[in-house]
Amino acid sequence: MISLILISLILFLLGAQFLKLQWKSRGFPPGPTPFPIIGSLWRINFRADHGNLKKLAKLYGNICTLWLGHKPMVVLYGFQAVKHGLTTNSEDVSGRLQTYVFNKMANGKGILVSNGLIWKHQRHFGIGALRKLGMGNKGMERGIQTEAHCLVEFFRDKDGRAVDPSFPVVHAVSNVICAVVFGHRFSQEDETFRQLIEAYNCIVAFGNSYLYYMCETFPWAAEHLPGPIKKALFSCDFVRSFIRQEIKRHRERGTIDEPEDFIDFYLEQIEKTKNTPNSTFDEDNMVQSVFDLFLGGSETTATTLRWALLYMVAYPEIQEKVQKELDAVLSPSHLVCYEDRKKLPYTNAVIHEIMRFGSIVLITIPREAVRDTTVLGYRLPKGTMIMANIDSALFDPEYWETPHQFNPGHFLDKDGNFVLREAFLAFSAGHRICLGEVLAKMELFIIFCSLLQTFKFTLPEGVKEVNTEVVFGSTMKPHPYKLCAVLR
Repeated sequence: MISLILISLILFLLGAQFLKLQWKSRGFPPGPTPFPIIGSLWRINFRADHGNLKKLAKLYGNICTLWLGHKPMVVLYGFQAVKHGLTTNSEDVSGRLQTYVFNKMANGKGILVSNGLIWKHQRHFGIGALRKLGMGNKGMERGIQTEAHCLVEFFRDKDGRAVDPSFPVVHAVSNVICAVVFGHRFSQEDETFRQLIEAYNCIVAFGNSYLYYMCETFPWAAEHLPGPIKKALFSCDFVRSFIRQEIKRHRERGTIDEPEDFIDFYLEQIEKTKNTPNSTFDEDNMVQSVFDLFLGGSETTATTLRWALLYMVAYPEIQEKVQKELDAVLSPSHLVCYEDRKKLPYTNAVIHEIMRFGSIVLITIPREAVRDTTVLGYRLPKGTMIMANIDSALFDPEYWETPHQFNPGHFLDKDGNFVLREAFLAFSAGHRICLGEVLAKMELFIIFCSLLQTFKFTLPEGVKEVNTEVVFGSTMKPHPYKLCAVLR
């Protein structure tokens, strides 16, 4: 009898919650029916991948609603929806979620997932410090050229033998941001540096996974889930500990006449604002800002370069055309610089097509409406999540002639001049656009050109096919592969 009453009570409560959700969903864009507790993420199998989001758009249109438990998440699909959704009322949708996982990983600090004054101060300071350190000019270019040279020497030492390029590419790109934030580079043999890279890989693999969405939907159960969530949180702690050690070394060194890296600038800023009421400049925000810059400045660029080498092996005729242009414009001894892109339209087009076709960031980190606003004609209340499917803009058939083919012609006009297409949103849009866009483009151009100037990349002997399928995660990585770098 008691069990029957309990079951009836539970069913009544679930029914009441179901009706409440249906009432709450009125006025939002259409979407799958939300259920109590689980919301409607079941409709995409708790995984925001290309196929699931495409099916969702076909069923409900280019703006639809998913429910993360009882919290609405508006999904933008296709170039027009993504562009207007992120830029029309850009400031209104510039918030970040303060969810279970984000709070565990950042606690509202730093640049990437902070809000309000903390975000505005940290982002503004971050952009200013990167500019002072040479972003976009010769100052930072020299550091990239150094890493490009080290990567060239790595492949030269292999003497054409088959090699997995993953770690040396990650090492080169990570060392660029290491020089910026820490003021020095690490050797490939440095064990702590290897652990740092592995920690970031773990964090990235956890994001956008089944377990990530499960943790956000059922935060009360997340503490008891073994495996990836615990490993990801441990990795975050390891990275923060690593950064604090670097800060300690900077403090022990004492003040210097001219700041040499991001930590120097930040320590100087803490000193300048120590008597300012409500200052957001403190060690916790410094640690998280460095954490965010390292994540944003290494993972995406390294993954794009891994795709770049794989595509050159997969499309040897395109590799050959790039090398013909490089040979015609640059002397063999020329040190590649970012300014050279203006004389190398085809090569520049290939690099942009690698970013488009590789489409490594499938969705933006979800944003949040900081006030009641309108998105594509729908009134969205404060607190609504907005998730933009960047991938759908990069493959939108209305804006790309051959979206599902690797075609550098997407970025060339009829006269062979480079053109940047409006649907190229690889770095997102609006108030949260990637602050490291210029640095990423500099790295991709200089390292890619330096490698193709020196080597022809081929498949290892006996390997007939190239696997260009993605490994799903926060970023879309290629499967592990080997190639041969043959001196030209």
